[in-house]
Amino acid sequence: MPKLFTLLLLFVSITSLAQTTQTVWLDDLPIQTFSEGLRPVKAKRNYTEDTLRISGKRYARGLGGQSPFVVAFDLNKQARRFRALVGADDQGNKDIALSFFVLGDGKVLFASGEMKIGDAPIPVDVDLTGVGRLGLLVTDKVGGVGNKRTNCNWVDARLEMLGNAMPEHIQNPDKPYILTPAPKPTPRINSAKVIGVTPGNPLLYYIAATGKRPMTYSAEPLPVGLSLDAKTGIISGKVAQRGTYPVTLTAKNALGKATQKLTIKIGDTIALTPPIGWNGWNSWEAHIDREKVIASADAMVKKGLRDHGWVYVNIDDAWQGKRGGPLNALQPNAKFPRFKEMVDYIHSLGLKAGLYSTPYISSYGGYAGASSDSAKGGETHETIMVNRRAFNRIAKYRFETEDAKQMAEWGFDFLKYDWRIDVNSTERMANALKASGRDIVFSLSNNAPFEKVTDWARLSQMYRTGPDIKDSWTSLYWTSFTLDKWAPYTGPGHWGDPDMMILGKVSIGPVMHDTRLTPDEQYSHVSIFSLLPAPMLIGCPIEQLDDFTLNLLTNDEVIAINQDPLGKAARLKHQQDGVEIWVKPLEDGSYAVGLFNTADFGKTPESFFHWANEKPKVFTFDFTSIGLNGQYKLRDVWRQKDLGLFDGSFKTEIRHHGVVMLRLYK
Repeated sequence: MPKLFTLLLLFVSITSLAQTTQTVWLDDLPIQTFSEGLRPVKAKRNYTEDTLRISGKRYARGLGGQSPFVVAFDLNKQARRFRALVGADDQGNKDIALSFFVLGDGKVLFASGEMKIGDAPIPVDVDLTGVGRLGLLVTDKVGGVGNKRTNCNWVDARLEMLGNAMPEHIQNPDKPYILTPAPKPTPRINSAKVIGVTPGNPLLYYIAATGKRPMTYSAEPLPVGLSLDAKTGIISGKVAQRGTYPVTLTAKNALGKATQKLTIKIGDTIALTPPIGWNGWNSWEAHIDREKVIASADAMVKKGLRDHGWVYVNIDDAWQGKRGGPLNALQPNAKFPRFKEMVDYIHSLGLKAGLYSTPYISSYGGYAGASSDSAKGGETHETIMVNRRAFNRIAKYRFETEDAKQMAEWGFDFLKYDWRIDVNSTERMANALKASGRDIVFSLSNNAPFEKVTDWARLSQMYRTGPDIKDSWTSLYWTSFTLDKWAPYTGPGHWGDPDMMILGKVSIGPVMHDTRLTPDEQYSHVSIFSLLPAPMLIGCPIEQLDDFTLNLLTNDEVIAINQDPLGKAARLKHQQDGVEIWVKPLEDGSYAVGLFNTADFGKTPESFFHWANEKPKVFTFDFTSIGLNGQYKLRDVWRQKDLGLFDGSFKTEIRHHGVVMLRLYK
């Protein structure tokens, strides 16, 4: 009897605990880690870092954001209710209406209808009993990646959770799968087939080749002024005479040899193919230092990326100290001793080095930029951080010429210039770089206005086409699959840039984590960047690359499409049944085609989230839908496999948010 009583008491206690609830305020969570939208989500303040305000009333608690606002939670069926007040923030755009949604397990549980500034907040009270996945969504009819100031608020947003349960992050259940075969032991040359250099400026070109080592190299005939190290495969020197120089490259090992044509163009245009390499921000943010940069360069060699054509090792924000030296140029801080020695080491590997700056007094990370309120500069990270926002502006005294000369003396090959882009500042730095005596790829960041795209194409080699990318499908889609209108303005010497790649481990948010893209989305990510063609700058710690991510980044046929010398941008040719067909013409007359199962993303509230019940789509690719007729040989680019001859159409299965990438030959 006592034992029975004890068991009964235990049962009652457990049942009682299961029925008790706790209130979980969303603004107490690390909310940015739950966000899958384009722009940051703010806790206890609005998107502009001010007080949450709806229809003239201020609120102390809640979430502020900007549409498209996408936040997802795994509730594990442990929630009872969700409550909030929703409305357009008073500091937003009065002309664009917002629509708020609450979704659970693929169903809309609440829809506000359209709301504008001045409308009274609408209360939300949703029963979540039995709901596994919860989505909070705000959309607007304009869409796109422009900063429309569509500021939205979820005031007093809170969950009623059972017992001690807490909302969790959505986990990706899909297992990575490798499609690309390992490289053969026989040589294959993978470096770009064309390079542009200014007369009299230094040239550095590595003959990227896979195959068993040791390997020797040749390049014939080289123009006067260039030489090849036959053991390392590095071509270097200067060419004074303008012209186009055809060269035959050879890589040879004990098992055979490979040849490839290289065209060296000595003239006014550089970056004839999209720059590809690495940028340190998504790995280390402000924790970057000399040791991490050198380790990344070494890892690019050891992991084999260099032999697949990856070139750049770029330092982002947080290297800057203060002005000084003979040129009164920005100097590195204590984290970067022996700066030129570091750059020389990167070059010795056949790689190129990149740097970061801004025309503002302060970078976004609080480090000195290319202007100052003082004639000789003098701002430091410590003085700026007292009130950083006060220094996010262009000041009276400007130092583009000094800084560009200093970068050239150090040997840098790439500059990311980061601010709210304007034509005057772009032109000033572009001219300074051209006069520096070194070819330095000029990359504009961030969010270049489309209305002035002809200026960005005229003045820079890369220009950002949208906001900072995040590791979510919403961000990838809006920053990459909406660039068809940019296509006429991208090409050799001026490339549209959707931002860095979000593969491997990323530190977007408070902690480093594996990308939240599904494996299928990662294949789509690399494929659309290859087709656009976009600069491909990975942001993950290279030394931590797993086998799946490394395989994604080393498919030579995918990279060759990105680096194709014709430099034509893919166009969105057809949309049908949730499938987008992107087509890129190639130099040899063939076509690269991406069949993307985007599942009509963005057309319904449900499409913004993963519900763990998505299915592949069987799709028939009709050649006439992209303007082609007759028979074509098809090759599966990811599998590097010939599929055969097809007459007029090709039937295939495309995974959710995945891709089938083809090359079509006559």
